[in-house]
Amino acid sequence: MTTVLISGAGVAGPVLAYWLHRHGLTPTVVERAPAVRGGGQAVDVRGAALGVVERMGLLQEVRRTRTRMRGMSVLDCDGNEIMRDTEATFSGGRLDNDDVELLREDLVRMLHEITCDDVEYVFGDSITALREHEHGVLAGFDSGARRDFDLVVGADGLHSNVRGLVFGEEGRFLHHLGTHLAIFSTENFLGLQDWQVWLREGEAGYGIYPVRGNTELRVTIGFGSEPFDYDHRDVERHMRLVEERCAGLRWETPRLLKAMREAPDFYFDAMAQVRMDRWSSGRVALLGDAGYCPSPMSGQGTSLSLVGACVLAGELGRAAGTPGGHRAAFARYEERMRPFVALNQALATENPGGPAPEESVERAKNAISLDG
Repeated sequence: MTTVLISGAGVAGPVLAYWLHRHGLTPTVVERAPAVRGGGQAVDVRGAALGVVERMGLLQEVRRTRTRMRGMSVLDCDGNEIMRDTEATFSGGRLDNDDVELLREDLVRMLHEITCDDVEYVFGDSITALREHEHGVLAGFDSGARRDFDLVVGADGLHSNVRGLVFGEEGRFLHHLGTHLAIFSTENFLGLQDWQVWLREGEAGYGIYPVRGNTELRVTIGFGSEPFDYDHRDVERHMRLVEERCAGLRWETPRLLKAMREAPDFYFDAMAQVRMDRWSSGRVALLGDAGYCPSPMSGQGTSLSLVGACVLAGELGRAAGTPGGHRAAFARYEERMRPFVALNQALATENPGGPAPEESVERAKNAISLDG
């Protein structure tokens, strides 16, 4: 039986594990965090990705937990409304389509719950070494453990550990999009009721929307900037950067920055895409943001992860039991996914500073068949 080590228990990793198990393979998921991660922004499940969650039996629950936005306002720097829209939002697109916007943490929880009885999860550990040999890959872990697997998949995000170990320094693959964003939650001190607000002045701005029955706010705050060096795990440095670059914004900015300091789930990173000539090397492959992050500016990162996991598992399932079958499976995975990835990555750059045209989103989100 083919064993597969998956790095990352976000979206892509558990979906891959689900489908590998369904195809008769044996997945193990390792995750650096001590448990399933909470926090994060609202994410979109669109087009072909809806077909993936439907096949997993999750579509009804995904729709039940969706956000319930009624619209949005755009404010000037003093908080005065200059535009409102009751047909679409910046975060989720049109309100009358079949796409679903939900909190990332809710989706991740569902994926863990549907897989945890059939899949081995190892939390609080990470891969430190990978050595390929004739019959598999020997993985070394931060805990000191060493285990052999037939295949390894990096589904561990923009700063993928597996990608670094196998393909080299991440600077070769990350393409900065000129923006840095922070995301965090706080209490709904604005009293927003299923309504988003967005404010921007110069190169800085933020978007705010209520969640959890309007009891909490999710805040996305950021600034335009050229790339600069910093440790992506240095939270204190991240907070200082946001304060320095966004302190000039008015309206509720002081309260937001204070709430940022107190948030239990602060996240910060550059908006960047991962662009690679190949997503596999020997018995190791990359999935989702690790191999082809489109950036949150595309609105399609979650959908690419869902679809990519389904496609990769299907190809590995078809190749299981065939000597060297993983090579054909990885090649077919890339062949099917690359046109889909290209269209969806283009959404982040087609309309700099704003959302991609609706026609482009419609074309991109459906540009693949799950059945190959």
